Amino acid sequence: MKLRQWFLALVAVASLFSAVSAQAQWVMVARAVAGRVEHMTNKPANGPGGYDVATVVLMANADKVYDTALQALKARPDLTITSSDAKSRQIKFSKGEQIASMQATPLGDKLCQLVIASNLTGAQPDATSLVVQGVMKVCDQMHVVCTMSGD
Repeated sequence: MKLRQWFLALVAVASLFSAVSAQAQWVMVARAVAGRVEHMTNKPANGPGGYDVATVVLMANADKVYDTALQALKARPDLTITSSDAKSRQIKFSKGEQIASMQATPLGDKLCQLVIASNLTGAQPDATSLVVQGVMKVCDQMHVVCTMSGD
């Protein structure tokens, strides 16, 4: 009976070390890509619609990123905040017909992923998108250097 207990304890300890090691590797990968803004857009050729998404991993606390983004959005008279949820760190906002959402997801105590997504409308310009502007504004206010992927 004691041999079985030792075996189960050994398996539990091995599983714990494996999980901690996997988490540490994930954090190392996330830190390696920190500050690199990934941007994806899909604009159908046959008319309006589509989506625009930008993501970035930040070396910052997710609650602080959420608070900073909320303050930055409130300061923009051309944007309307339609909802905000501090618990899920999510903000929904609009600019005319364009609607968008932002969420800061913690990856660790001082590491988070910021995602901003919006719909595409036929009326918006093809210049730097609202989501990329939003990510870069949060990076600037957090004093974090962010660059576009491929730059």
